[in-house]
Amino acid sequence: MPATDAPPSARPDARPSGRTADALRPVSLEPGFSRHAEGSCLVRMGATEVLCTASVEGRVPPFLRGKGEGWVTAEYGMLPRATHTRGDREAARGKQSGRTQEIQRLIGRSLRAVTDRAAMGEMTVTLDCDVLSADGGTRCAAVTGAWVALHLAFRHCLRMNIMSAMPLRDQVAAVSCGLWAGRPVLDLDYAEDSKAQADANFVLTGGGGLVEVQGTAEGAPFSEAQLLELLRLARAGTAQLFARQRQAVGLE
Repeated sequence: MPATDAPPSARPDARPSGRTADALRPVSLEPGFSRHAEGSCLVRMGATEVLCTASVEGRVPPFLRGKGEGWVTAEYGMLPRATHTRGDREAARGKQSGRTQEIQRLIGRSLRAVTDRAAMGEMTVTLDCDVLSADGGTRCAAVTGAWVALHLAFRHCLRMNIMSAMPLRDQVAAVSCGLWAGRPVLDLDYAEDSKAQADANFVLTGGGGLVEVQGTAEGAPFSEAQLLELLRLARAGTAQLFARQRQAVGLE
């Protein structure tokens, strides 16, 4: 039998999950998961699960006082058994890891990029993104779920007459891509991410804008053509995520 007719699992470049190169893992966005938060969403991408909550406070950081603008910030963390072995709580160590700080800054930047902070008034929305189960792509799932939580929190503020217009100007979502067995693939799970020749995280807006691109070669450098192919896959993947977001908040 020719190699091209072999079952996908038998091919040397087959993905461990059996997915095609352009396939996302199963995705679900469950809005309103937390009963107390002004906005919340439980996002699942394959075996990765992240609970995103949005909390509204009627104050802003000192550097914004009196400027009539709001602030959107984020915190990120992993539960001790979100991975195969138990990890220490960072609170018990008394210090956040560099990875944690980097990811929560990424989430905050991503949501601020699509928010009209002047329309918020002087308030702060904190997005808490807690990883319940990690199987790759936790930061991307957090960005995608945090948008839903933020949208619901702003909708709550509109109902309560705290603000007069929706501050969100666009959608934002994120997805990982990488080179697996030499070919570009979409939405890496842990088995792929841990052995990929290159991996990249793309944060994109519904209007097609680029918020952030994080790309790293794990061995030999990758080419510009490969980067553009990863971006093409990311655009196709986030288009599906944008549709799921709209469904989660009732926009379609």
